[in-house]
Amino acid sequence: MNKPGRLTTHVLDTALGKPAAGLTIDLFWIENGEHQHIVTRVTNSDGRVDAPLVEGVGFMAGTYELVFHAGDYLRATGAVTTDPAFLDRIPLRFGVADPSSHYHVPLLLSAYGYSTYRGS
Repeated sequence: MNKPGRLTTHVLDTALGKPAAGLTIDLFWIENGEHQHIVTRVTNSDGRVDAPLVEGVGFMAGTYELVFHAGDYLRATGAVTTDPAFLDRIPLRFGVADPSSHYHVPLLLSAYGYSTYRGS
């Protein structure tokens, strides 16, 4: 049986070469320019959240935004060397066209850069 459509994420600290544990992530639904908060999660020791951020009937086509609290995480690891931090909160806005699919949106992070992609 196929799993229902869902949204997952993970965060890797590319400077340290390991998962980013303890990083807070907020998920929002964006409609007509308005942000509706869905959930806040914190990454585990594997840099992942313990369950999908949203799945099944709650996962709809439309626009979402993940906000990664990178500055708090980077300060906790001792990586931030400027005040204010170059990267603090990282918003990733993306569209979901097929909510019956798995959307995996990871973040590769360092103190001065990041990248993302649609994973599997």
